[in-house]
Amino acid sequence: MSQELNRRNLLGAMTLAAGAAALPAHAFQADGDEVLPLWPGSPPGAPATLPSPKYDQRSKDPAFNDRWLTGIGQPSLTVRRAARPNGTAVMLIPGGGYGFLAIDNEGEEQARWLNAIGVTAFILRYRIPTEGWANRATVPLADAQRGLRLIRASAKRWGVDPARVLALGFSAGGHLAGSLATRHAERVYAPVDAADQLSARPDLAGLIYPVVSLAAPFTHGGSRDNLFGTGAGAKALAAASVENRVTADTPPIFLTHASDDGLVPIANSLALYQAMIAAQRPAELHAFDQGGHGFGVRLPKTVPAAAWPVLFAAYARRSGVLAA
Repeated sequence: MSQELNRRNLLGAMTLAAGAAALPAHAFQADGDEVLPLWPGSPPGAPATLPSPKYDQRSKDPAFNDRWLTGIGQPSLTVRRAARPNGTAVMLIPGGGYGFLAIDNEGEEQARWLNAIGVTAFILRYRIPTEGWANRATVPLADAQRGLRLIRASAKRWGVDPARVLALGFSAGGHLAGSLATRHAERVYAPVDAADQLSARPDLAGLIYPVVSLAAPFTHGGSRDNLFGTGAGAKALAAASVENRVTADTPPIFLTHASDDGLVPIANSLALYQAMIAAQRPAELHAFDQGGHGFGVRLPKTVPAAAWPVLFAAYARRSGVLAA
């Protein structure tokens, strides 16, 4: 789902006004990765044979990673620590149409600029619904809820304030972040330990070029079908559409989208923004005329949508969940 951009633009765009420095992708591939498994033993609803991880390298440059991840049999959080942590945590939720995870573009590359502004990043490797799991439509949400709770449960270990845990999702990962923001209290798995007594509500959710509605004409059909299978009923699809789930307990939501997005129409973000305003919930929307889909932090700085990380950080500061 990522756009192909030349390497000069990719690297140049990563020096963000927020203070993030461009770093080579392999800098985060050390053997000492800190990984927090989500589930003790096999995840709930596991198939007889667990999927095995597979990375599809999309980059032609050996010095630059752009991998799509499938085969997630053991969902987890990969921890990327800031050199000077400020107590804020962000759970990163990569997209991929619920058919793969764009683990570099919407995971590792996002962790770098977050680390540069003092945020501890947790990259969520959530299960792919099409890989044999029972209750496929809620498998990603179960992993997201469990991941948010585990961050809070282990907050002291990571130097994180449990009252400043954010979610940041991209494309279908934006749908998952939005589902977490609106369905955090919905029971989609049986509790397994004390962490499951904690809230799964993010203190703020960022949705970047997100899939929002699964029922409207402007939905992304691939995400819908991978999540539910073909032929899902209208009631189920409406219940999984984020704009229909906003309540008085929905946290602040930040939205970014480009009007020239030819894969996931901007109408998705508009629908959720309107629902938030109607419910009198705090929300901020940045709609740009250019950017397409899957841009992550790869846009040239001459494209206005490249400023979204700075805008997201500013909104988080105004919301009181990111230190000035």
